[in-house]
Amino acid sequence: MLGFFIRWIFAFVLLAATYNPTEWNFYRWGITNWESQLPLTVLFGLILLIGYIIYLRATLRSIGVFGLLLVLAVVGTGLWVLYDFGWINLDNPTVNTWLAIGILSFVLAIGLVWSIVRRAISGQADVDDVDE
Repeated sequence: MLGFFIRWIFAFVLLAATYNPTEWNFYRWGITNWESQLPLTVLFGLILLIGYIIYLRATLRSIGVFGLLLVLAVVGTGLWVLYDFGWINLDNPTVNTWLAIGILSFVLAIGLVWSIVRRAISGQADVDDVDE
């Protein structure tokens, strides 16, 4: 459980560092400073890209595109249920952006831990998990 939470936090930080509704994100900083600090902008962009490659590659290898869409569908339907019961309000774009960052980071974290969960449930290891 702690491993999932840590992976979720790192995914959340990756997504929020890229874009969030505040002025403290790479997108807004890069738009403002790309002319005066191009090498630093490229460096930070590449660091974020590496983070995305790690998360997306692990997620796609673990649950695949279908699994990714299925998890997004389940989370989206859960959001729909919360909205339908009146427990959340989707009128505020700032809240919606943070909610989207939270949901996407949750999906990425599931992708990172799914191989561990599958191995614990089924007892079968992925090819990449076998020790040599």
